[in-house]
Amino acid sequence: MANYNPEAPVLDTYHAVVSAFSDFLTVAIHTILYERNIYPQASFLTARKFNCPVKQSRHPRLCGWIQDAVAAVEAEMLKCTLSTVSIVIHAPPPTSTPLERFVFSTAAFPSVPSSEVLTLFAAKPPPAADLPEQFRATLSRLSTLSSSLSALPSDCSFTLVTELRDDGGAQPPLGSTTPWIAAEPGLQKMRKNNGNIRNDEEPLSRTKVGEYLGGAKTTPVRNLESGAFSLEVWIEEGKGKFEE
Repeated sequence: MANYNPEAPVLDTYHAVVSAFSDFLTVAIHTILYERNIYPQASFLTARKFNCPVKQSRHPRLCGWIQDAVAAVEAEMLKCTLSTVSIVIHAPPPTSTPLERFVFSTAAFPSVPSSEVLTLFAAKPPPAADLPEQFRATLSRLSTLSSSLSALPSDCSFTLVTELRDDGGAQPPLGSTTPWIAAEPGLQKMRKNNGNIRNDEEPLSRTKVGEYLGGAKTTPVRNLESGAFSLEVWIEEGKGKFEE
């Protein structure tokens, strides 16, 4: 959108809501990688976003990867297919066990037909300064909580994982030019399909959840509410992190 201002977004269309989420997700990824020491902290510089100091990697390839990953998430968000976006930190090989998940739940975002993403909402948008204030508070708490978590082993890696909405209308992005791959089974939950679980032997009450979902400890970060923008953020620490 030509009139979209990331520092003072006017959330008058679904496209503006998704753009605001993409801007925030980009900054959040850099923040998590810095606070969890996935890359040397000396490789980050201090920048400003949402009128507050933030950390940004100086490595061109990492910045390019994050930019491409967020663009791919934004494309799926505009299709209203995603329920959550997670930054998953893995232990070093050979186990590569998921140790931490930073979860951004977009399940409460509105579902809008693709032809209506630029259509103005009927309700009056919230003040433009409202959402950046919440972004600042969330990034501050994310930094505080991340730096207070127990230290990770050296040479950890990270991935970005998305989860589809469980409404029967969301389909995997097969044939996409973006290199999407299926997450490992432990990071997946069994999805419903027209009222039934994919596995016909399992009733609805026994929906399976991947062993790495939920974690051994969950810490809420913040709920963000501003007009049609509704985001919940939390941190999950996996069982493997506490195993000796």
